[in-house]
Amino acid sequence: MTDPNLENRTPEAPASEPSPATPQNNPEDDSSIVGITHEDVNNVIDALEAGDENSVREQVADLHFSDAADLMERLGPDHRRAMLEATHDILDPEFFTELDETVRDEAVDIIGLEAMAGVVAELDTDDAIEILDDLDHHEQQQVLGAIPEADRTLIEEGLAYAEYTAGRLMQRDFMAVPQFWTVGETIDFMRHSAEHDEWSLPDVFYDIVVVDPKHKPVGTIPLSTLLHNKRPVRVSDIMHEEMKIVPVDMDQEEVAFLFRQRDLVSAPVVNADGRLIGMITIDDVVDVIDEEAEDDIMRMGGLTEDDLYSATLATAKSRFTWLFVNLFTALLAANVIALFQHSIEKVVALAVLMPIVAGMGGNAGTQALTVAVRALATKELTASNALRQIGKEGLVGVINGILFALLMGGVAWLWFGSPTLGLVIGLAIVANLIVAGLAGATIPIALQRAGVDPAIASSVFLTTITDVVGFLVFLGLGTALLM
Repeated sequence: MTDPNLENRTPEAPASEPSPATPQNNPEDDSSIVGITHEDVNNVIDALEAGDENSVREQVADLHFSDAADLMERLGPDHRRAMLEATHDILDPEFFTELDETVRDEAVDIIGLEAMAGVVAELDTDDAIEILDDLDHHEQQQVLGAIPEADRTLIEEGLAYAEYTAGRLMQRDFMAVPQFWTVGETIDFMRHSAEHDEWSLPDVFYDIVVVDPKHKPVGTIPLSTLLHNKRPVRVSDIMHEEMKIVPVDMDQEEVAFLFRQRDLVSAPVVNADGRLIGMITIDDVVDVIDEEAEDDIMRMGGLTEDDLYSATLATAKSRFTWLFVNLFTALLAANVIALFQHSIEKVVALAVLMPIVAGMGGNAGTQALTVAVRALATKELTASNALRQIGKEGLVGVINGILFALLMGGVAWLWFGSPTLGLVIGLAIVANLIVAGLAGATIPIALQRAGVDPAIASSVFLTTITDVVGFLVFLGLGTALLM
């Protein structure tokens, strides 16, 4: 397998440096730094409205696939259809992986399932699975039926793994060699495979996995390490034995945490028997981190997904349920206010000032809640430091409560000429900020221990607590001290 002529080959002289004036090196070219510009979008819209498909194709052909996806997302539905109909045959298959899910559904309807099958066949298995997973079962079967058998088998195996696990995230194309091979044999194998297409090498990879006779990983070799060693050196002598192996059923959040903690660029994935079945690379993990962060933000707002590109009625429908839940919490706070309606009628200043108490508590609680939810997601907040964090937030509530009590108490005194009213709102702010801090730190921890995603329900519980406590303490003190 080793080519003896490779032993003494003299490296070719490096190609000349590209001119600084070329687009990729020109700092004046903002498209190479930040993607498409507003002018780019307008130029494409003008060409589409003029029916100039050749101009559209020329403009889109020059774009990176992610920029082309951004371009399509910035267009209206009619322009999206026109652009895709004019350019779908020249678009990089990865263009479809960069589209928002709602826009990608539109794209599938426009180009048809047969064309989509051609796109999927050109993608890495992890990207192909991501696209197919968004289709319904009937559409999946149609697309899979049009894909070559070898690719279809790998994709079907990937779809069989649970969603949001390493099995869905990994790519099935990887580079693995037996531990008795040498550096030269490994390099020759890769060159031969690339030239003859006998083995599907990944388009991009960073590490070579060394396996034992049972195809279990025993080490990894970064490509840089391989190239720094001479051909006769055995791979077992230069491999890194301390590697992180990912079980195929590991949750993708756990995978992202592992990559972040250990600064990994790739990691082998094994099945229940410990056999190597795939690789996860850093580009996919970055997508997971982005998706998980977006998901947490959406859930904290009561949304299940990004509805930026959804139809108006669909968006209204998706938001109705959470707003309906919040209506009941608002009614609970209203009932607390109703208990003191006679006090409010007699001391109108209470009605003027009570939103301040609830608002301050809500904002303070949201700050503590945001920190706690993020810390839980990144595993920085655990059982070992939970009480310390809760205590810290309570102490922060005391400090800020006293400071704002002095500030707002003075304002209320000067505004309404009543030092007692200033005392009432000051005490209420102190109490509500302490409760807000404690609740903001405690609620996410309690929900996680109960098996509930803290990003989903924390905010509604927090709002209820800060509103009820704020109104109850403020109006209760007002009734006791002012009536």
